[in-house]
Amino acid sequence: MVRFRHLKVFMGGCILATLFICGVAAPLLAPFNPQEQRLETRLQAPAWMGGQSAANWLGTDNLGRDILSRIIYGSRISLLVGVTTVILAGLVGCFLGAIAGYFGNGTDEAVSKVTEIFLAFPFLLLAIALMAFLGQGVINIILALMMSRWVQYCRVVRGEVLSLKQRDFVTAAKALGGKDFYILLKHVVPNTLASITVVATFAMAIVIISEASLSFLGLGVPASIPTWGSMLNEGRSYMNRAPWLTIFPGLAIFITVFGINLLGDGLRDMFDPKLRRQ
Repeated sequence: MVRFRHLKVFMGGCILATLFICGVAAPLLAPFNPQEQRLETRLQAPAWMGGQSAANWLGTDNLGRDILSRIIYGSRISLLVGVTTVILAGLVGCFLGAIAGYFGNGTDEAVSKVTEIFLAFPFLLLAIALMAFLGQGVINIILALMMSRWVQYCRVVRGEVLSLKQRDFVTAAKALGGKDFYILLKHVVPNTLASITVVATFAMAIVIISEASLSFLGLGVPASIPTWGSMLNEGRSYMNRAPWLTIFPGLAIFITVFGINLLGDGLRDMFDPKLRRQ
């Protein structure tokens, strides 16, 4: 069991590290400019499937752009949106959940009412509505996804803090004259980091799928920026003639989300005290 948990963390970490490397080193790894149009080579099959150009390993799209290069550059958007959204949503959700769980009473009731309002709307529908209002752009999509994802952090941290504030070490800190915010930041919040890490890992996978969905619907980043979702949208009209236009971006999304879920599942097992005892 221990080896299996470590294997999941290792495999998920390798996939996530590959995504980071592709995003950071995209200009070095991409064989072509992702925006370079070569109409004479449009809809070329991948080289290993009998395509005429050996340089286009994954083929070309309807404008002759190299699919491999666009997938590599598309990882930048997925990485940027995923990491930034998880950090911002985590900060907002953890702060509200911590103060709600620790202080209780009116503060807890007010935060709970706000979370109930956000939970009343389906996550993706709320993101679509916000993007329709804010317009296209990387910053706007990060804000839209952050505003619809902070609730999960808030609920998890609130439940953890409600349990932790009854522990003896918190009572001892209060008896020694510790201020509430000092105790909260120094003693309570650090003990919730394991749960926050697991939530953040799974949330990143959901954010990447959501970004691809919004880009597929034309509500994500501008069309001039290559993304996996926009590649799926552009290729759906050529699925019978050139299925590689949708297969490879879809595989990129699947492998990335699968790897992140593996990592999150492994971390959850490692942090679970019952499984550690077993």
